[in-house]
Amino acid sequence: MQAVIVKDDQVMAWSKVEKPTAGRGEVLIRVHATAINRADLMQRRGFYPPPPGASAIMGLECAGEIAALGAGVTRWQIGDRVCALLSGGGYAEYAVAPEGSVLPVPAGLDFVQAAALPEVFATAWLNLFMEAGLQVGEKVILHAGASGVGTAAVQLCQVFGNPCFVTAGSADKVAACLALGASAGSNRKTEAFFAKASAFAGPAGIDVILDPVGGAYLQDNLKLLGMNGRLVLIGLMGGSKAEIELGLLLMKRLRVIGSTLRARPVAEKAAVMAELQARVWPAIERGDIKPIVDQVFGIEDVNAAHDLVASDQTFGKVVLSVSPS
Repeated sequence: MQAVIVKDDQVMAWSKVEKPTAGRGEVLIRVHATAINRADLMQRRGFYPPPPGASAIMGLECAGEIAALGAGVTRWQIGDRVCALLSGGGYAEYAVAPEGSVLPVPAGLDFVQAAALPEVFATAWLNLFMEAGLQVGEKVILHAGASGVGTAAVQLCQVFGNPCFVTAGSADKVAACLALGASAGSNRKTEAFFAKASAFAGPAGIDVILDPVGGAYLQDNLKLLGMNGRLVLIGLMGGSKAEIELGLLLMKRLRVIGSTLRARPVAEKAAVMAELQARVWPAIERGDIKPIVDQVFGIEDVNAAHDLVASDQTFGKVVLSVSPS
């Protein structure tokens, strides 16, 4: 089969590699589309290696058709239209996934749209509703609101009754987040977010903050949280070190939660995907939630697609289309 490999100079090439096979409890997917995540950019540079046993090929999600079933698989049939959360391997003609990490393509969506769903909605749902235990009516701050995870989280907050404030890198991106359902926002490049976020928080403070930034925002995040507030840290784009006011954690009974998705056990990922199918997929099929696709590239143009994601000019996901060979 063909897949994207990274050469020594970090240039990517669509090249011939060995086709994977489905093991026990796994399915083989004929990939029609995959999507780019920032983790892919890090892996390409050698900073985010795949977990043990995962494919060394980049790609944390895909959409396509079931091509083969491993031993013991009962949920799927050959030919089923699916999308999947992967530990790696999506930038290829075929990818393997545990059957519990696979969901049906929501009715009305094509493969390009479906490829933009698994990673970002799994990340947003896991961290807002499972890790932070978000309840109806609680207020949320979403940093990087125009990202794939951010646009997913904005829509989840809108559908499940949570006012949210976003930070984003331009006025246009803030406006686009407001159009998706955010209540308020701040342009991180022209203003400090704290004052506007404080006005949004009100006297009671913020209940949950979802943050891929890290160190640069830690102090303000903790000040903005209200009693029993939860900060879920999912990235370190703004640095991995910061001073922390431990007194705030004590006085307001705060929780700081570190969370990653890729290396979680298969059973934990399956639990996340099951909740998505039960709670989020119906909202997608109703049209209340939609995949946000900024641009689509052919897989052969993967270098240009990575450059676009790295430019921070996108809103939502960049998808790679894989043409049948």
